[in-house]
Amino acid sequence: MSNHLAPDWLQYPSDVNSLDARVWPRHATRRATGEVEIAGVLVSELATQFGTPLYVIDEDDFRARATSARTILGDAAKHIGTEAKVYYASKAFLSTEIVTWIDQLGLNIDVSSGGELAAALAGGIDAARIGLHGNNKSLREIGRAVSAGVGAIVIDSEIEIERVAATAGAQDTVQGVRLRINTGVHANTHDFLATAREDQKFGIPIKDAPALVAKIRSHSHLKFLGFHQHVGSQIFTVEGFVESTKRLIALHAEMLTEGEIPELNLGGGFGVNYKPADKAPDLRYFADAITAVVAEQCEALGIKVPKLAFEPGRYIAGPAGITLYNVGTIKDVKVTDGATPEVRKYVSVDGGMSDNARPALYEAEYHVTLASRSTTASPALVRVVGKHCESGDIVVRHDYLPSDVQPNDLLAVAVTGAYCYSLSSNYNFLTRPAVVAVRSGEARLIIRGETESDLFARDLRFQTNKVEAAKNEKS
Repeated sequence: MSNHLAPDWLQYPSDVNSLDARVWPRHATRRATGEVEIAGVLVSELATQFGTPLYVIDEDDFRARATSARTILGDAAKHIGTEAKVYYASKAFLSTEIVTWIDQLGLNIDVSSGGELAAALAGGIDAARIGLHGNNKSLREIGRAVSAGVGAIVIDSEIEIERVAATAGAQDTVQGVRLRINTGVHANTHDFLATAREDQKFGIPIKDAPALVAKIRSHSHLKFLGFHQHVGSQIFTVEGFVESTKRLIALHAEMLTEGEIPELNLGGGFGVNYKPADKAPDLRYFADAITAVVAEQCEALGIKVPKLAFEPGRYIAGPAGITLYNVGTIKDVKVTDGATPEVRKYVSVDGGMSDNARPALYEAEYHVTLASRSTTASPALVRVVGKHCESGDIVVRHDYLPSDVQPNDLLAVAVTGAYCYSLSSNYNFLTRPAVVAVRSGEARLIIRGETESDLFARDLRFQTNKVEAAKNEKS
């Protein structure tokens, strides 16, 4: 029976054991025994070997989605007589192993900090295939990018023009740069994910672009590659992309009168399904609509279609990953602030906002299943919560689990491959989980889980006391 505490979008499940292919990795299945396996590896085996919480990546799914992004966006560009560079937006999830996959699959990669740049370089990708973003790049980060030979630095404010030019001049090299434009388009997404509206930190207004392009072109050590936009993240509709692209192409055409502009970077932000009720469009929907407006506007303005660039991140990494948790305490909470009292089952797990901050940041909704077994028990409305000292420490805000969920069950939360590990923290001194890649029946550790020793590795008093204790023991 449905519960009136459930939001309208949440359907009462006809089968609480089912795994909806729209949200689970393509190699997630439930065995006849009732237990979930990922790419042939049982969740109980993963939990036993690596502990919980645990991030699990279906490697072949990640690779397939990366290849699909490159193919779909490339084919759409080819259809209008040009080509597309596809950058993996590494802020979604980054490790040197991931860089290796991206490199092998022929994608480029974008980074937005010195640490992400270091990881990309350590992963072995050619620096020329790296793009550096960021609204406040330090001189050190700029210097490292220029010396490494990064293919493009995205200029986000006027002051960065002089900084990058001076750095490139000091190294006697020519640095390719893009100029990020704030088109003023309001994307249909959470306010914190809309990155092209006027009142926020990214980019420069269109009206200021001609003067800044002239300034870039005045420096012999800078090469102007073109404009860049990013209208937001987790977007389901194409209208914002279309309108922003129209404005950007008009600017592109205007600036062509003063010199060559080889590229146009149209960003990313393509949404994915986080729960079965979501209806994220296929990437081809975005690719076809965006490239169609590029071709239409270029023809109307009498200009050549430039090379295009795109930056999918969540689309590649998000659906390929899940998080495993162990159930701890369970409470049935009677909620009496409605017309009819109802019960919500609170299921506490051994992680929380330290391994997935998105529900706290954006009130993001996730989907959960009982992974260690199947059951004939009826569904119960649940809220899966973490172990942090915060009432906002919610992992899954609204969903159904079997009413017989119990301590030590394993739960799996879908679509945690993006912006979960990358936003993780040590809040309440919890250790960050391991990351495991599964493929063809084998599990491979790609990032080890932290230990309590790791928590104290930079604690100077702890380290000093440890040294003193060792000395005393020897004496």
